Amino acid sequence: MRELRSMGAAWSVVEWLVGLSVKPPSPSPDSVDKETEDLSNLTAGEVKAWAESFERLMSSLSGQRVFREFLRCEYSEENILFWLACEELKQERNPERVEEKARMIYEDYVSILSPREVSLDSRVREIINKNMMSPTQNTFDEAQLQIYTLMHRDSYSRFVNSTVYKELLRSTGAEPPLSLSGT
Repeated sequence: MRELRSMGAAWSVVEWLVGLSVKPPSPSPDSVDKETEDLSNLTAGEVKAWAESFERLMSSLSGQRVFREFLRCEYSEENILFWLACEELKQERNPERVEEKARMIYEDYVSILSPREVSLDSRVREIINKNMMSPTQNTFDEAQLQIYTLMHRDSYSRFVNSTVYKELLRSTGAEPPLSLSGT
């Protein structure tokens, strides 16, 4: 029975991404209100622009959301979650909240004990460990850049060439629908 429920959840995510006809799954604790934005009002131009540059994809809230779902299917969602958490930390002005958020980010994404650990080189880990002595909004800047670069070089090209993205282009009218007759 449990397998059927998880299969149903997986199917609704696929339907949601490909057909834009199903609402996204219930927000996880990591979700922010911005993610509840409805994807059905995406324009062909906006979706097409995501293929022009990774920066355009990441500067669009809808683009971030679709890319996050793609990364989830690739088992690398932690990368965008880390990047988004760092963006949120940069907006925080309360010093106590900055320290609290920095510790949460460290525990969730940097600690070797975390199930959502992001892949960082030893030089960046050393910088973070030093920065964690007195956390600021910029504690994870080096790590955030490294993960951004990883997503750009590794996942972005697969996203742009994915069936999910191509179906999204078709559903917004940016590309003609596939013809069954081959004409």
